[in-house]
Amino acid sequence: MVEDYISKELISSIISEICNFTYDKFRIDKFNSDYEGFTFEINKTSFKSRLARKTQKKKGYFVSFWCKNEHNENIPLDYTTIENKLIINIIDDGKLGQFIFPKDILKDKNIVKSDKSKGKMAMRVYPSWISDLNTTAKSAQSWQVKYFVNLTNDFNRDNLYSLYFH
Repeated sequence: MVEDYISKELISSIISEICNFTYDKFRIDKFNSDYEGFTFEINKTSFKSRLARKTQKKKGYFVSFWCKNEHNENIPLDYTTIENKLIINIIDDGKLGQFIFPKDILKDKNIVKSDKSKGKMAMRVYPSWISDLNTTAKSAQSWQVKYFVNLTNDFNRDNLYSLYFH
């Protein structure tokens, strides 16, 4: 149930901290419930949210974000229909953070389906607190951290607001 979604609680507390907006059009993504998938809108900006999972064998956090087509097959998110922002929440033993990716960067990095890419149905994310990565993971982390806010302690509210609404 959505009441159990810790990522929804995190987002609610962030929104109350950085602005006076309320969110609406809240909808659970029934196909991604393992990753606490849901969508919502704030002040005419639409968001898709997922909770990433820590994995034992590889550094970083894994997150899935596919949808279903008319044949009930799993397919990547499409640039033309995806929300404005994809929020990937990290909640891990006292560490908190969010990646807030604009849909344009997801297109540029070939993560969503577009006219130039078939897209992906999942990815691994690397918060700023992860180190000693292999070359491929370092490369991913280098572009990802531009859209990451470490919420573990104090954080820059202006930066977080900018990632959410600009």
